[in-house]
Amino acid sequence: MAISFLRFPAPIPNQLHLSRRRRLPATNPRCSTSSPAPPPNPEPLPPTPVVLELRRKAALLREGRGAAVSQPEPPNYEIGWKRTKEIKNEKPKGWAIADVVEKLEGLMGRQYGSAELLAKVGSIVSERAREEADVLLAGGEVDDRMVTELHRVLKLIEMDLEMVKAAVREETLAERIEQARARCRQAIRVALSF
Repeated sequence: MAISFLRFPAPIPNQLHLSRRRRLPATNPRCSTSSPAPPPNPEPLPPTPVVLELRRKAALLREGRGAAVSQPEPPNYEIGWKRTKEIKNEKPKGWAIADVVEKLEGLMGRQYGSAELLAKVGSIVSERAREEADVLLAGGEVDDRMVTELHRVLKLIEMDLEMVKAAVREETLAERIEQARARCRQAIRVALSF
């Protein structure tokens, strides 16, 4: 493997003369009263795409240091499909009544203490449901006929629970509890239709 050395060209004599001239003081030996005219500037060339790009980047750097960067709007991916049916997210006005009565109906499906306790819980739940319905009626949010229908169904639930309390045989007790559960489901439907 041969190692090659870089060879520098020998200095040209004109370059030597130029370097000596630079060391001389820059004085004009001629005394003239008129000032010399500045050399004419050559006509600038039209900017190339590279020069234009550099100018644009410099302008962005000057203007964009303190300015906030604005993000474009994100694409809307929901454009590709549309819902055919509107989904309602708000709860119906009678959802509190339906919730309380639904809990009572769940208690009736389990073994819950004695029949007397079940009747007592039923009367408490129906009273609470009536109070909620009266509040909605006073606010003008529901129709009077719907509240009257709910009161009727709640009274039937109380009657069924009194019959559960009076039942002696197991078959009669099961039938009356099933009828009271059906009335609870009816009250839930009425409350959710508010």
